[in-house]
Amino acid sequence: MTVEKPSLSEEEYFAREDALKKEKIAREQARLLEQQQRDSLKTMHFMKCPRCGMDLHAIAFRGLEIERCMNCGGHWLDASELEKVVGSEHGTVMAAVLNWFKGH
Repeated sequence: MTVEKPSLSEEEYFAREDALKKEKIAREQARLLEQQQRDSLKTMHFMKCPRCGMDLHAIAFRGLEIERCMNCGGHWLDASELEKVVGSEHGTVMAAVLNWFKGH
């Protein structure tokens, strides 16, 4: 029984397939690493004050739950919360924001 040597085109095909598999594995590993890094950052910064880094505390304000830093006194709004606060005020956006801060 004789064993035939694979042709050059067969060798190229298998080498290309092997390279594609390795590239796919590398992309998946990079994606997992990026996800782990995002999760780590979220864990480190979740409910932390962007100004001083201390813990934020959720407080109720006009039917919304906003975050307040008890250390520096900062108030933080999530997306669309400013529009909800301003929507309940009369006048300009700046007047509404100033009125809100005057009350605290």
